[in-house]
Amino acid sequence: MTRRKSKTTGRLTRRDLLRGAAGVASAAIVIGRFGQTSAFSAPNVLRGPLKNVGKLRPDLLDDESAANIEVIQLTAEPDVPSSHLYMEAQVFAPDGRRFVLHRSATAHGGSKSDPNHQYLRCDLDDGCSLHPLTEELGATAASVSPDGRYVYYLVDQTTVGGGQLTLKRVNLDGTGRETVLVIDAPLPGTQFRPSRIYPLSTISSDGKRLALAAFLGDGKTEGAPYGLMIFDLERAAVRLVYQGPTWCNMHAQYCRSTDPAASHDVLIQENHGNEATAEGSIKRLVGGEGADIHVIRDDGSDFRNLPWGRDGNEFCQGHQCWRGRTTWAITSTGTRKPAEAQLIEGRPAPHAGHVGIKTPGGVRNDLSREFPNPHFYHFATDIAGKRLISDAAPFDHGGKIYVAELGEPGRDPLRNFRYLLGPKSSCKKHAHIHPFLSPDGALGFFNSDESGILQAYMIRGLHG
Repeated sequence: MTRRKSKTTGRLTRRDLLRGAAGVASAAIVIGRFGQTSAFSAPNVLRGPLKNVGKLRPDLLDDESAANIEVIQLTAEPDVPSSHLYMEAQVFAPDGRRFVLHRSATAHGGSKSDPNHQYLRCDLDDGCSLHPLTEELGATAASVSPDGRYVYYLVDQTTVGGGQLTLKRVNLDGTGRETVLVIDAPLPGTQFRPSRIYPLSTISSDGKRLALAAFLGDGKTEGAPYGLMIFDLERAAVRLVYQGPTWCNMHAQYCRSTDPAASHDVLIQENHGNEATAEGSIKRLVGGEGADIHVIRDDGSDFRNLPWGRDGNEFCQGHQCWRGRTTWAITSTGTRKPAEAQLIEGRPAPHAGHVGIKTPGGVRNDLSREFPNPHFYHFATDIAGKRLISDAAPFDHGGKIYVAELGEPGRDPLRNFRYLLGPKSSCKKHAHIHPFLSPDGALGFFNSDESGILQAYMIRGLHG
């Protein structure tokens, strides 16, 4: 028997796989419809759980710290750094008691050639025990499905203009590893092959689609594009929905609203003035009046603006997230006058050119306006959009972490700021603090290399 392929996409059908046919042309995209896989195990990964690793760290609190909070160090390998995923990543089960972090990683991700890098599940109700979820060399861009059942991740074996990218999933308990889709040819309807895979993926609130950014160049073409791929998780299909040379740092984030229309919206970042080599290596991340932030439907339509930056005074830092399950988003900025780093929320408005703050009809709200001389950088909210956590300068003294309450969207400033602690991080790029909250806002999480090596930490008692 031979496998039948769709004439339009090169996909294999469910029937083809069930009939057990073997062999496929290497030029096709192979859709492994949730078939069992044998992982290529890296030699230095953890293969069993780490127990009793959560360690109280009262020494990280100081006289100004909020009352009744505790700090727990979650990872402690003396020769392998560990880190939380980027603060906007979808890492939690809905109960907030299990989440994903990774070892042998910096605050901005792991290396696909690092044999130590892997994703781990942390079980807070089991003494913060750590359980391996991946063993493959090149595992990247992990996301937990909204129902908490699966962890989706990519195995990156790509080269510029070639190689293979595999989308996999595993149950959150570590069982039932399956291959969803293999890309080893140009994306359907294009001549592009993905490489330099962005280390973050994002899943729609209905659990049906996954978005991932990548470089699309062939290694020879100057000004080659980067693009946004959307994976249909039910049909095991992929398509390229948006591309261009200014999308080198996309930070794609699905709106977490459960509204059927809003669940198709993706927050994306455009780095105007960036420069890259033909191989996709970034020479300049952004230039001119800086990046701006947009929202797009996951079919590539309805391109919109967020009213932030690009006026010569306000610049988007490149950190933004949806406000919980709302259709409001929040960004951190840098301003020249006054010299501050503010937190601004806004709602998408129709695209009217790359005019940022001057977008006609743009609604924005300075959340940090009642905080004296704000200097906020990395932040996140709880799933209800009622609480926000952020790091703050001075970073040359280890940084600070605050938590605050959000009021009415579009109107109220942040209120009831509470200083939590100084994480004593070097705050160098590999060790950014990147705080975020559990879904219910009761727990905070951050990175620090205060011990001399990057580790992951948790703050307990935020509802106190």
